[in-house]
Order: sequence, then C-alpha cells, then structure tokens
Amino acid sequence: MRTISQTAELTGISIRTLQYYDEIGLLKPSSLTPSGYRLYDDSALETLQQILFFKELGFPLKKIREILEEPDFDRIAAFKNQKRLLLLKRNRIDRLIQLLEHLEKGENCMSFKEFDLSDYLHALENFKHTQEENVIRHWGSVENFDLFIQKIREDEEHVAQVAIQEFGSIEKYTEAMKYNLEHFSEIMEDWTAHISDNVKKTGDLFSTLAAHRGEDPSSPGVQKLVEEIIARAFQVSPPDLIGDTCNYCQIIIDAYSNDYTSRILDSEHGQGYCAYIVEAFRYYAEHLAPGDK
Repeated sequence: MRTISQTAELTGISIRTLQYYDEIGLLKPSSLTPSGYRLYDDSALETLQQILFFKELGFPLKKIREILEEPDFDRIAAFKNQKRLLLLKRNRIDRLIQLLEHLEKGENCMSFKEFDLSDYLHALENFKHTQEENVIRHWGSVENFDLFIQKIREDEEHVAQVAIQEFGSIEKYTEAMKYNLEHFSEIMEDWTAHISDNVKKTGDLFSTLAAHRGEDPSSPGVQKLVEEIIARAFQVSPPDLIGDTCNYCQIIIDAYSNDYTSRILDSEHGQGYCAYIVEAFRYYAEHLAPGDK
C-alpha cells in the first residue's frame, strides 16, 4: 500500500488531483487508515494508468469513469485500442515536425492554414457528445467514433486535398459536412431506404460467408460463396475499378484487414467476421483464381 503522497510522487499526479478523482468517483483509494488517510494498492495504480492513457487521448473524465465502470470492461483490449490511437497521434505529430524542419530550412512548404480542418473536427466532437445514440448505432461504439476522428486528424492533409478538389474550399466542405451531421438521422434513413438491391445482396453474401466461421475456409461450400461474391462484383462494378479477379481479392483482403474496418464490422457482426472473410478470399486468390494474375 502507498499513501497518497507516495502515490503522487510515484506517478507525477498531484495530491489534489488524486483527491478530486476520489471525490468524483473516478479513482477511489484502495482503503483508508484508521485516521482517514487514503491508501492505494497496485490495482489502483493500474486503474490510474488506464485513466491517464484515456486522458492523453482527449477523453473527458466523465466518459472515462463510464468506460471503467462497464461490467465487460477489458483492460488489455483497452490498452490495445489506446496504443493504436496513440500511434496514429504520434504519426501525425512526426509529420508536423518534419514540416517544421522544412520550414526552418527556408523551404517553400504548404502552410497549415490550407489544411485546417479544425472547424470540421470540432463539429465531429460536438456530434459525438450530442448524438451518442446515433454514434453507437452506426459506428458500433463511441470509442470507434473516436478512432474515426483520430484517423481524420492523422490524414488531415489528404482529407483537405480531397475536400478542396471536390468542394472548392475547406470552408464549403466544412459547411456541407456540418449539414450532414445536423441532418444525420434523416440522411441515414434516406440512404437505407434507397440502398441498391445489388449492394444489399452483396452484403447478404458476405454475411452468409462469415456465418461459416469455424468451417475450413478452403471447403467447397465456402469457396463457392467467395466465387458468387466475385461474380456479383464484376456484374455491378466497372472493370477498370476492380481489375482482374486476383486484384479484386486483394482489395477485399486489404479492406477487411484494416484495423478500423475490422473493429466496426466485428462489433456489428461478431468477433472474427473480418478475419474469416480475409482467410476465405486469400485461399481463393492463391488456389482457385483464374490465371489472370
């Protein structure tokens, strides 16, 4: 056991902050001395470490408490997700540092203002806090939406370039995105109502394929489903978009191997959904695809 002073010295967190965490129910001491002094054991320090990681990622204290109080909270899974988000954050900072190094040398680099998506990012944060039900329904969880926002921050330059290309300016792009967020429910209802029959059938085929999880991906029945998905893709997509069979298989493998995509789809369809699709398409590409590599 450590006293509050020892805990503060070990962690670098002030005594007043630890007292505040206790007051709001975020981090309660492990026990109290007969005189009423707070004591913290190793388990409490592990929880404090988790809190600090969430804070570093911009989570408000209220949300951190809610996450930690969830009955199915998985500490190891949380560490993995936090690591992924921090790596995205680090990569963005590294790129900003590189830009500053070029500017220090007097090189003519594009300014930050041209890629300023702060207004749009603020709108996304506001949407997260005011439309949590919609966020969870369409992204699987608030944490998934945080990852979505962080990926935009990480790839801000590319997003801004596309925005300028498609809308003419960051301002027009931001206004369009704000409108979409403000009318998100109506837009999603309209999109769902008008979704094409081909897209729905393809989605059903992927769900049927993934329902075979636990079965050998090389089995004839599974590979027949892969073949049906590929055939439908060539029916509804321009050939120059998906290329040959092997190229389409690689597109699917890359898409369903993506950490962000797999988190969203696995949360919606069940753990292992994406991994099984990847295995099935990889087998087809390596063993059954026509000789058009």
